[in-house]
Amino acid sequence: MTELDSRPVAIIGAGPSGLAAARNLDRQGVPWVGFDLADDVGGLWNIDSPRSTVYDSAHLISSARTTEFAEFPMPADTPDYPDHRRLLAYFRDFAEHFGLRDRFRFGTEVVRAEPLGAARDSGWRLTVRNVGDDDNTASSDQVEVGEFSALVIANGTLSEPNIPRFDGEFSGELIHTSRYKYPQELAGKRVLVVGGGNSGCDIAVDAVHHAASVDISVRRGYHFVPKYIFGKPADTLNTGTPLPAPIKQFIDSRVLKAFTGDPTRFGFPEPDHKIYESHPVVNSLVLQHVGHGDITVRPDIERFDGNTVHFRAGRAGPGRTGAGGAGVGSSGEYDLVMLATGYVLNYPFIDREYLDWSEGAAAPDLYLNIFPSARDDLAVLGMVEASGIGWQGRYEQADLVARYLSARRQGTAAGRDVVVVVDSSRRGPRPDLTGGYKYLGLDRMAYYVNKSAYRGAVTDLVARMDAAGRGRAQGEGRGA
Repeated sequence: MTELDSRPVAIIGAGPSGLAAARNLDRQGVPWVGFDLADDVGGLWNIDSPRSTVYDSAHLISSARTTEFAEFPMPADTPDYPDHRRLLAYFRDFAEHFGLRDRFRFGTEVVRAEPLGAARDSGWRLTVRNVGDDDNTASSDQVEVGEFSALVIANGTLSEPNIPRFDGEFSGELIHTSRYKYPQELAGKRVLVVGGGNSGCDIAVDAVHHAASVDISVRRGYHFVPKYIFGKPADTLNTGTPLPAPIKQFIDSRVLKAFTGDPTRFGFPEPDHKIYESHPVVNSLVLQHVGHGDITVRPDIERFDGNTVHFRAGRAGPGRTGAGGAGVGSSGEYDLVMLATGYVLNYPFIDREYLDWSEGAAAPDLYLNIFPSARDDLAVLGMVEASGIGWQGRYEQADLVARYLSARRQGTAAGRDVVVVVDSSRRGPRPDLTGGYKYLGLDRMAYYVNKSAYRGAVTDLVARMDAAGRGRAQGEGRGA
């Protein structure tokens, strides 16, 4: 980026991270233009958005007060775990309050992002197209090209479904949770949910009230966390100084057993990891329904054969004998298989080389999950997952990026000092973002961090940037 560059920054995405980027660029006086495929802000929480993967029964799995933007709290009457409608209203209020909406171009898809030159700060050329209201298609004469001083990618991590391959063919409905919206879609059907994460358990509970039968197939064990402990949201109980990982795991695992019991008693496999080494399942209702016999736990899928699903040998849960009368752990007959198999990162509009994204890797290799090594005018926001990090964690990412981009375009000695702090950190040793936890080596954990360690690293870098800028200003003042 050249000094005193007047070109705006481009933001891709108008969800929580995109809104945080817009707000913080405004705070730093940096002009920006935003792009989003939907017709309004909200990201995945806008259920009518073309790429939203939220379903009608979706609620926060972290509590409102640990999730909200600190600068803009949710309304006082917000329930502990609001649904997607309240969250969409919250993001619309955020955009309205800070005057952000008018600078987003909605119904617009970014199809290509290319650097304007080989220099690290040459800026970006974006090719976008206006998407039709009726069918989300675009004609060639609607394509536009624009140039921007920097690019902030904030289009989310939960839009591109991960579709595993199975042996055989299934003759019923085979869909991913990304296509699921309303529980009425399950009415009267023999349903198999594949995957025991948060979405899988939510949808299995949905299915109990509508489907003819419900099974859930799991490959690995999970730690189940209730939403309330001692009458309070579970994630509000440890909000002070974080405990060392081994102590917290020791204490919390025993508290959870007291509240939810042993998941293996319900037919789930024994977890192959300690609590917090993979994302926990914040849903104890699924255990209740398994205990009632409403849901049967099945092992991993071996193969499909028409409407029959054959399962691998393994542990399976108590309750009825399975759909179609098949013995538990052998096979079952189903009308619908729902793949709750997660998502893969997808930034299709930009070449992977600019993101330090090597072939076969599940995620780009970015400093603080934000900055690539070869560009100074590119940042990714929201590519971070952690238990309890909330939107404030994304806001702090955006604050860091906005300060950095502002410093780069100032053309002042103080701005250059701030840039040096960030660039030297980016090229130095990576901070430990695990907080002492040994995370599972799964693709979905590729950008997982510890909330306290991550937020501490980001806010520490911001503090050092502030100190560098103040130090230069004070030095110049004494020199005058």
